[in-house]
Formats: sequence, structure tokens, C-alpha cells
Amino acid sequence: MTKLAQLDARIAGGTDREGGGEGPIVVLLHGFGAPGDDLVPLWRVLAAPPGTRFVFPEAPLALGERSLGRAWWWIDLEERMRRQASGEKRDTTEVPEGLDAARTEVEAFLDALEAALPPSHGKIVLGGFSQGAMLALDVALRSPRLLAGLVLLSGTPIASDEWGKYFARRRGFPIFISHGQNDPILPFELAEELGGTLASHGMAVDWVPFRGGHGIPSNVVDLLGAFLCRVLR
Repeated sequence: MTKLAQLDARIAGGTDREGGGEGPIVVLLHGFGAPGDDLVPLWRVLAAPPGTRFVFPEAPLALGERSLGRAWWWIDLEERMRRQASGEKRDTTEVPEGLDAARTEVEAFLDALEAALPPSHGKIVLGGFSQGAMLALDVALRSPRLLAGLVLLSGTPIASDEWGKYFARRRGFPIFISHGQNDPILPFELAEELGGTLASHGMAVDWVPFRGGHGIPSNVVDLLGAFLCRVLR
């Protein structure tokens, strides 16, 4: 485990399987309630360019003394699922309490990462799963940081009114979006709508729907590997 800024992180890949070398970097943020190592196995199966380094930061909030789960900000899942079951439409303009603090943490983490493991100019892909995807998009839109691409795995739109102010600065930006058509947690239709919105504002969106729920199936892994090869070469 390595501490960068205020976040602990697991680092893999590179020339020594521990982040060595000067290869490109892929940063993946885990989802709500997952342990910090939840996405780490991906580095072994993603067909990224040789020498790619993978970094998996651990969210700052612990979800109880007996739980390994962590979060970037608190979500009342029971209440969220109750509203969804009742047919209540999700408010995509809502700005979650804690989003600003989480974004600040990730920005500081990326600054420390670039200082500690400097990649070639702009050769960083940021991404995440579920809540981590929401945060990754928030960071990418609001920050002028040069990124090679963005990966959104089973995420959903939040803060949409605020996000819209920053779309112009990311014209042409490569974004990989995947979502399960039977996702019981985050509605497929909202992810599809998000992809369309980003594409309509000039971003280069790879939209990958799949038959399944809230996860990362093997076909998504294959297509994500191809995306990483394209944007990091």
C-alpha cells in the first residue's frame, strides 16, 4: 500500500509489476461499499499497452468498524432503492453532499501520483466503477488536467446542471462507457442518456451496453482493453 496525498493506493503493473518504469497510468476508483482492493484484479486481465501502470486508490470513508467497505461519499442505499421501487424518477441534477470533498481528495491524489510516478505527458486514464465512475467524470469535467481518456463503468449522471458548464472544454475527449441493461441499482436508461449527452457535446464516446446487471463482464474487459491501447499508445 502506498500513500499519495491523503489516500492509500495499491499500485501494480509497469516493468516490475509494482508500478515501475515510465509507462502510462490507469487510475480506477472503486464503487460505494466496496473494499479498496475491489478493482485490483483488473490489471491482470486488461490488455493495456506494455508497461502500463495501474493505480487503485482507496476511498476515504470507512462504512463501519466491522466492514471492509468504503465510500467516496455517503449514500443511503435503502432509501435510494425504495424510491426506485416506487417508480420515483432519480434527480440527476442533485449534487451529493461530500462530492466536493471527494473531488478535492482525488485531485490532490492525482497531483501526488504524477509527482511520484511521472508518466509521459498526458498519458493518464482516469476511471471508476459505480460511485467511482461518477466521481471520475466529475473530476475530469471540472479539472483542466490533461488526460488521455475516461472510463465510466456502471455509473450514472449526477450534478448534471453543473457538469453542463464544463462540456466545451472536453470536446474530442475519449470516453468509454459501459452499463448493464438489467442493472438493478443504477438505471440503464440514465447511463444511456449520459452517453448520448456527452457525445452530443463533441466527446468521443465508446458506448458499450451489455446483457447483465451491476458489474464488469468479460466482454467489457476486452473492449476496455482495446480502448486503453488506442488512447495510451
